[in-house]
Amino acid sequence: MSAPPAEVIRRKRDGAALTDEELAGLAAGFADGTVSEAQVAAFAMAVYFRGMTRAECASLTRAMTRSGTMLDWSEADLGGPILDKHSTGGIGDTVSLILAPLIAACGGFVPMISGRGLGHTGGTLDKLSSIPGYDLTPPASALRAVVKSAGCAIVGPTADLAPADRRLYAVRDVTATHDSLPLITASILSKKLAAGLDALVMDVKLGSGALLPSPDDALELAESLVAVGGAAGLPIVALLTDMTQPLGHEVGNALEVCEAIDFLTGRRRDGRLGAVTTALAVELLVLGGLANDAAAAAVAVERALDSGAATERFARMVATLGGPSDLVDRPDRHLPSAPVQHPVTPARSGTVAAIDARAVGLSIVRLGGGRRRAEDAIDTAVGMSGIVGVGDRVDAHRPLAVVHARTDEDAEAGAAALRRAVTVGDEAAGPGPPVLRRIGSAGGGGDG
Repeated sequence: MSAPPAEVIRRKRDGAALTDEELAGLAAGFADGTVSEAQVAAFAMAVYFRGMTRAECASLTRAMTRSGTMLDWSEADLGGPILDKHSTGGIGDTVSLILAPLIAACGGFVPMISGRGLGHTGGTLDKLSSIPGYDLTPPASALRAVVKSAGCAIVGPTADLAPADRRLYAVRDVTATHDSLPLITASILSKKLAAGLDALVMDVKLGSGALLPSPDDALELAESLVAVGGAAGLPIVALLTDMTQPLGHEVGNALEVCEAIDFLTGRRRDGRLGAVTTALAVELLVLGGLANDAAAAAVAVERALDSGAATERFARMVATLGGPSDLVDRPDRHLPSAPVQHPVTPARSGTVAAIDARAVGLSIVRLGGGRRRAEDAIDTAVGMSGIVGVGDRVDAHRPLAVVHARTDEDAEAGAAALRRAVTVGDEAAGPGPPVLRRIGSAGGGGDG
């Protein structure tokens, strides 16, 4: 390292732009443990307050990508493009669980390297941890085998894949630095670049339930991801999507897995969840060369869902990674359920005018479904099911949701929190569109 970690952190604290050499040294120290936990936290806080130039962010991304193993698919003979999607995090967002097998059913191969929850937002790995036997961190050889067999594998980064980000990611979750734009950009893209992708689509959330509630911040992040990814040679498109209310009707890890299964099988398909999933899938199929245009991609998505091909890919992925072979047919048999299930009646009858999605997410954390500290265990059974949406009518017979909790006391606290989060009025406009804007990559489409 060109300078001691404390000196590099001091320079960033004082507003200096760090060099490629300094950032490479820090990333190496994150990965091998020579940079202490306190220093990782101090670096994250310095970046949070001082920011980074686009060049610094790109340099940090490259350094973290190279801090461990980089997957090479050239000898796998897959016969299709390596594609992926990533979300900046939201509430009731099960898109990843649906989209990965959907893309696989359309001819793509999806090694989806996912993360755990950050702050009030849910994490895909936490959801999958509710599936008994599911291997969240298979070795690279097993990951390649699953992707070749099922067409997709949703897993966490192994110890040797972007290990610098693994340490920084955990610290960001508990130091209130999880919403730093350059750190988000570097974290996401370092894992995706290490996964050896041919194309990536980003779901950048905005609104109360997003990591970045501000439209301006969300747009800046989308542009940062597209620019840094494009500079690294990765074709990428970002969609800005609405997170002013939970995306689906289930919030909580096992409950969201159930909703994803219901969507894939056609037992129940929420319109907003479907709109975001389809929009992202369409972009990815076109970007990956599996469809000539958006219209053809939309037809392929519908066919993959209605034929059961996407469901079959999901079931094969789960079974190949050690989960139950009959999870799709009998989710209730395998997924955990909370002992207390308490309907939440509204304080008054009327129409839902607004939902504070962030407050809903925090209520799940308090129930035990999220982390307050990095070492906290997740209770995958707790959450809320059947959450209403903006424009829905509620009364004594149509509750705001059902709280799933460990104790009556927890259920009552969750119910009170949900009542505070949901505004009920006499009239309300319907929800706005879930997909708000598209940011295209250089050479892969313009801003639209």
